[in-house]
Amino acid sequence: MTKKAIIYCRVSTNNKEQHSSLKRQAEELIQLAFQYDLQVIKMMEEQASGYDIDREAILEILDDIQSKQIEVLLVQDDTRLGRGHAKIALLHQFRKHGVKVLTTHDNGELTLSEADEMVLEIVSIVEEFQRKLHNSKIKRGMKAAVKNGYKPHQNLKGFGSGGRSMKEAPIEEIVRLREMKLTFQDIAVTLRGLGYSLSKATVHRRYKQYEKEQLKEASDSASSK
Repeated sequence: MTKKAIIYCRVSTNNKEQHSSLKRQAEELIQLAFQYDLQVIKMMEEQASGYDIDREAILEILDDIQSKQIEVLLVQDDTRLGRGHAKIALLHQFRKHGVKVLTTHDNGELTLSEADEMVLEIVSIVEEFQRKLHNSKIKRGMKAAVKNGYKPHQNLKGFGSGGRSMKEAPIEEIVRLREMKLTFQDIAVTLRGLGYSLSKATVHRRYKQYEKEQLKEASDSASSK
């Protein structure tokens, strides 16, 4: 089955010589794609520093990778992807999503230096421990809530129905957990464990909004008497 690929070409400055470099990169990468029988669905070119991660073409490529649009990325060499930390961050994302990087420099799959391989391994280990730490925090928040009498299966409507992602903040649950003396951080972690993608700041903001609304209702009620 023919694999889908994107060609990425980059130069750092905007001058005539660099424009010819973009054209040369594209021509060589088209030949590489033909050599490996790849279906090129997109060709991206940009003029930007390799140290900058905030590049429009790169961000679009990352979107395509996350949505499983491509399986292979074609570049002239690893420096075209980026330099320094930007390059390592991108290579980590490509490996994480199973995307192969082919280069004309290697005439095939990208070969990294021992130093780069070591850094990528360290990044992967750190990310795995961060994931475990995040899960531990969720469990901690849940235990604290349950210990104080919180019963998620009774309190949350629709909880457990297909595992769908719930975007709105359940203000009743935020208030209930706050009354149990949980911190905003613990409330956020607890609700994330139940499918609500909420940050500590969002929980705090919704709770403060609730308090303002309660004060306004009390004030309006007093004025009407």
